[in-house]
Amino acid sequence: MKFPTPAFDANTSGGKDLGKLPDWDLTDLYTSQDAKELKRDLDWLESACAKFAGEYEGRLAGLDAAAMLDCVLRYEKIDLIAGRIMSFAGLRYYQNTMDSERAKFMADMQDRITNFTTPLVFYTLEINRIDDDALSALFQENADLARYKPVFDRLRAMKPYQLSDELEKFLHDQSTVGAAAWNRLFDETIAGLMFTIDGEEVNIETALNQLTEQDRSKREAASRELARVFGANVRTFARIHNTLAKEKEIEDRWRGMPTPQTGRHLSNHVEPEVVEALRNAVVAAYPKLSHRYYALKAKWLGLDEMEVWDRNAPLPLDSPKLVDWQTATQTVLEAYADFSPKMAEIAEPFFKNGWIDAGVKPGKAPGAFAHPTVTDVHPYVMLNYLGKPRDVMTLAHELGHGVHQVLAAGQGELLSSTPLTLAETASVFGEMLTFRKLLSNAKTDAERKTLLAGKVEDMINTVVRQIAFYDFECKLHAARRDGELTPDDINILWMSVQAQSLGPVFNFMDGYETFWAYIPHFVHSPFYVYAYAFGDGLVNALYAVYEEGGADFQDKYFEMLKAGGSKHHKELLAPFGLDASDPKFWDKGLSMISGMIDELEAMEG
Repeated sequence: MKFPTPAFDANTSGGKDLGKLPDWDLTDLYTSQDAKELKRDLDWLESACAKFAGEYEGRLAGLDAAAMLDCVLRYEKIDLIAGRIMSFAGLRYYQNTMDSERAKFMADMQDRITNFTTPLVFYTLEINRIDDDALSALFQENADLARYKPVFDRLRAMKPYQLSDELEKFLHDQSTVGAAAWNRLFDETIAGLMFTIDGEEVNIETALNQLTEQDRSKREAASRELARVFGANVRTFARIHNTLAKEKEIEDRWRGMPTPQTGRHLSNHVEPEVVEALRNAVVAAYPKLSHRYYALKAKWLGLDEMEVWDRNAPLPLDSPKLVDWQTATQTVLEAYADFSPKMAEIAEPFFKNGWIDAGVKPGKAPGAFAHPTVTDVHPYVMLNYLGKPRDVMTLAHELGHGVHQVLAAGQGELLSSTPLTLAETASVFGEMLTFRKLLSNAKTDAERKTLLAGKVEDMINTVVRQIAFYDFECKLHAARRDGELTPDDINILWMSVQAQSLGPVFNFMDGYETFWAYIPHFVHSPFYVYAYAFGDGLVNALYAVYEEGGADFQDKYFEMLKAGGSKHHKELLAPFGLDASDPKFWDKGLSMISGMIDELEAMEG
């Protein structure tokens, strides 16, 4: 079931005088929670699920190709309607997670849809019992059914870890009071946190924004206040992490999954050794990437030692700049159009038709995401736009997701969803296009230096930080298998990856050990974070191919995005002469970051 998860973005930033910021218009999903169309769809869904189970349960293995195709199409329609309802409920909720009426509506929709769809659990179980040869024969017999082979392949990848019919139904049924409930507790706790900075009470977005202020004392005050509030709430966050990690450990054990990461790798359609090669390449590169860059930044800031509040500080030569919404829109659309007018054309309706919710509002979920909703509607983008240059990059990033989701929608509901490893490709590529556009327009060395440094920091946040986060999660889940973790236990695991990844130039203030607490991916999507590093490395390699100037690059790029989840990463990258399973592949991507740091060092000479 598609459902929006807010994405972690530590660099969401702030300002005023931004012009009119757009709000979502969710009426393309439903006009209201009382809309007759919503009631109609709920009634249809309840009936369709019951009929589907009544007609197909116990019979899938005996279907011929035409009947199997009809079964798949009916299942796809159920998935579409359920996805539409949950998209509407989820997006309304994320607009204001503190609104108890919205929270209740979302929980009620989750409950009803879970109840309706419990009878469908047999579908995956029975497909996985069909003999390989029998299934191959069906595909050979019917080309329309064969189009859905990637869906069957994904389901059957879980075959070794499948439980009994009764247990699978139980897990499905109790899901609303398991992880989903703890996810909601996390979201509502985070949205409700208030921070007192300079005598003013602010939410988490505004507090995090202070970490990018020019004034060092403001950055320090914000860091210490973030630490104070996280520390005051750390027991709640530790309880959430303990419970979710234990729940995952129990289910993984019952399923016989060899590692806590196995489920994520399977859902990403990526081999564990590919992820391991990525992780090892990044960790080996820490000294020539983050350690080297932050040593350089300390010099620019006139510091012998960096504090954590200096990590995202602007450079001294960087005059504070506020980017209004219209300028941000124009910048990103022009960058997209320079690559291909078609790309800007796909992006334009997001700005014109209420597909973006940009402003920071009380109770709104932090961070940014692009949610595809369902293939017969369109994606929606959420930002917390407060006007710093990095916010323009966040817009470029999320809009890249949106363009990808629009293009992939042609695959239909079951084939459009892209594995996380490839889902970050278009977003990071959109950022790269925007960065290169700004760099080509730089009029002075100082401006070029500021842009390069900003891009290097973004790439370190995307690659180094996310792999450090991945290592933290691996350690956390491994430690939880040995027993309950105290807040101090989790704090120690967090700090164990910080100095290693950021480098010896950093001093870590008291309280920084709790900064794991607010990162939603650890809660919503365990082991998601390596997808960012995967996407960044992949895009750096792709962009190098683009710069080589092949005339048909744009066409091949759009074909890759249109494929959605219908092809494996090997198939998708082959037309570009790239192979992510080659360990040396990741070194190419990392060398682009290293090359930018070389250029920054050369500017010092």
